[in-house]
Amino acid sequence: MKRKFLMVFVLGITVSTLSLPLFAHHGAAAYDMGKSITLKGTVTQWFWANPHCILQLDVTDDRGQVVQWAAETENPSSMVHYGYTKQSMKPGDQVTVTVVPVKNGKPIGRIVEVVLPNGQKLAGRGLQGPTKPEDYPKQ
Repeated sequence: MKRKFLMVFVLGITVSTLSLPLFAHHGAAAYDMGKSITLKGTVTQWFWANPHCILQLDVTDDRGQVVQWAAETENPSSMVHYGYTKQSMKPGDQVTVTVVPVKNGKPIGRIVEVVLPNGQKLAGRGLQGPTKPEDYPKQ
């Protein structure tokens, strides 16, 4: 009996230890938290899927070149609290997106806010947004 308990205990500790790196996935180290960028562009894809929703858009830069941006946010079950749906954006929509960019300068960011073609504003969590249901926008 003691041996079985010891094996279960050791297995539990091993699984817990090996799963700790999974929590690092949600860190903010890649993002420049002191900066935000507002982009105006054309939606090419809105991925409504776990583990994160992803907005892809084409943005024309200052030199007239089209840059393909990717902006991520939370999972769909979290984003419905902010008013997002699978149909919130579709390819061809002109949107304005505010993102927290990555530090390495690549066209990737974390969504802070999206302004839809009809003027509706949808908040994103950025990396510090509402975390409790009472903080969510009223629908």
